[in-house]
Amino acid sequence: MMSTGEGIDWAMGEALAFGSLLLQGYNVRLSGEDVSRGTFSNRHVTMYDQNTGAPYTALNHLQSGQTTKVEAIDSLLSEEGVIGFEYGYSLEDPNSLVLWEAQFGDFFNPAQVIFDQFVVSGEAKWVLQSGLVSLLPHGYDGNGPDHTSARLERWLQLSDSKECTADTDDVNVQVANCTTPAQYFHLLRRQMVRPFRKPLVLMAPKALLRSPDAVSTIAEFGPGTTFQRVIGDSTVDNNEVKRVLICSGKHYYTLRNKRDELKDTTTAIIRIEELCPFPSSELQKELNKYADAEKFWAQEESRNSGAWSFVNPRVKNILGHELKYAGRKECAAAAVGISKRHAQEVKDILNQAFSHIL
Repeated sequence: MMSTGEGIDWAMGEALAFGSLLLQGYNVRLSGEDVSRGTFSNRHVTMYDQNTGAPYTALNHLQSGQTTKVEAIDSLLSEEGVIGFEYGYSLEDPNSLVLWEAQFGDFFNPAQVIFDQFVVSGEAKWVLQSGLVSLLPHGYDGNGPDHTSARLERWLQLSDSKECTADTDDVNVQVANCTTPAQYFHLLRRQMVRPFRKPLVLMAPKALLRSPDAVSTIAEFGPGTTFQRVIGDSTVDNNEVKRVLICSGKHYYTLRNKRDELKDTTTAIIRIEELCPFPSSELQKELNKYADAEKFWAQEESRNSGAWSFVNPRVKNILGHELKYAGRKECAAAAVGISKRHAQEVKDILNQAFSHIL
């Protein structure tokens, strides 16, 4: 992986972010159930000697005399207490990257009071800046209603993003749903290297952790690279495009693979990597390439969930574009619990997205 500079996956992207921050003088603190291993056996930040049981954290031995360290705390499944502690830790030590990872994204629910009363509103109420990162595994993989959704819509509703005027970085919370390990790397580093602190809520991957599609090259981590709030489509001829699909997160790969299967050259796919603050200028730049194409918001979540109700008014009021919807219909539960129904829903939402050529 590192010898070729190709195929850098999510776990390696995270390790590169942690390691580079450690070498720059920042500590890293990660808590949550199973975080040292990773819920999906993806991280292994701490390993154990099979003979003695002694732990070993390689990132704490990057160079001789290293004083910074990464702490991986396998905390109890008591989210309210853990989040309250980590929020306080992030206030007391703004030079440490403090992260909490849910085992699955919906496990933040027991800590909703802490998020509401402190994390997303603390700066407005008490002028206290927190850089706490919440990693919430999110994605519709057919795992049923209780292991699917990190309730993206709730985090967007908790933000003070404006519907009718462009956002700046002065929002109360950042909400991201990025698609590559390099993007994840830059997001984590940005939390520390800029001169202010904001909470970051990230719809973290599950299936993408080992997907051969969701990889980066070493060049995407190097000098001159940065986090991209919007990623355009460089694979299409702009003059041939008849439909634009705007999406976020894992759903991009589902759409792209379907487009490849159909051999479709008339559909452009634009990725919004950070939803809040809403990247209006970056998105407008991409939409300007396809003035005559119809625009859709495509998501895997239900219509009453996900980012649709957040994105639609901003695209209309700020950018002046009318969006159509391609996604699941309204549902009280986060997801269905029957695999056949899940598969049919995936087929249905893809048929909506590519209805112009099917």
